[in-house]
Amino acid sequence: MADLPPDAALIERLVTLMDGPSDERLVCFRARCEHAIKSVDIDRPTLALVLRGQKHVQCGNQADQFEPGDLLAVAPGVRLDVVNRPDPADGRYFSLSIPLCDEVLGAARLLWTTPLASARMDFVRIPAGSLCTELTALADAAEADDELRARMAVLALLTQLVPRGCGDLLLPPAPRLSAQVRELVAQAPDRPWQSRDFEQALGCSGATLRRRLADEGLSLRELIAQARLAHALLLLQTTRWPVKSVAAKVGYCSADSFSRRFRERYGLDASAMGNALPEAA
Repeated sequence: MADLPPDAALIERLVTLMDGPSDERLVCFRARCEHAIKSVDIDRPTLALVLRGQKHVQCGNQADQFEPGDLLAVAPGVRLDVVNRPDPADGRYFSLSIPLCDEVLGAARLLWTTPLASARMDFVRIPAGSLCTELTALADAAEADDELRARMAVLALLTQLVPRGCGDLLLPPAPRLSAQVRELVAQAPDRPWQSRDFEQALGCSGATLRRRLADEGLSLRELIAQARLAHALLLLQTTRWPVKSVAAKVGYCSADSFSRRFRERYGLDASAMGNALPEAA
């Protein structure tokens, strides 16, 4: 690795980290088969670093191709179409999700000395090699299991991204009830959610809940189903569980029913990523 250029050496180091014991601060999205996912909703500011293979991202008329080392920054409230292609050499697609917790986002807003204005950003590609110092600091913190250093590294990363057209990452999110509902469902996707559960958690009446969701063009039933399927997509990308296990984790009694709804929502089979371990005979 010593003979590799700095960005390539960093990529290999991060791949090694991802192949090791899991770290909740560093979520790795994996695939062994090329697949396309349509209409992926992004509720929070998101950073993803491609480590293996290629990622094609489209949002409306904007499209871009991401190679290993490229960083994807996505503003909240965006809906993306994505194609992930494994590396032909080792047959794997890897991307690293870099968490942007509320504490780090809040600290970045406090540190920023000029008024933040929307750049009308959907997503931005930051080319490979331009953030080696900040990403190396994050890798150092992960290897040392140091939460404070990890947050400082992500904060430094954000301060480099904002001047590059990524200021929307720091804008306080517009209050959207649908995002709050999705967040609640994601915490317990297998729970038999009812309207009264959200009324209690969000401090509103059933009529207010329905009216505010209708203003966003959504029904509660539709939103619960979307949130469960979004969590299923996360599990299919980050674990090696079989489809029937993922279906159960998000509240489906029937794997066939889950697979049908997943295909309708994202335009691909739940098994399309090829991550699941072979089931024991």
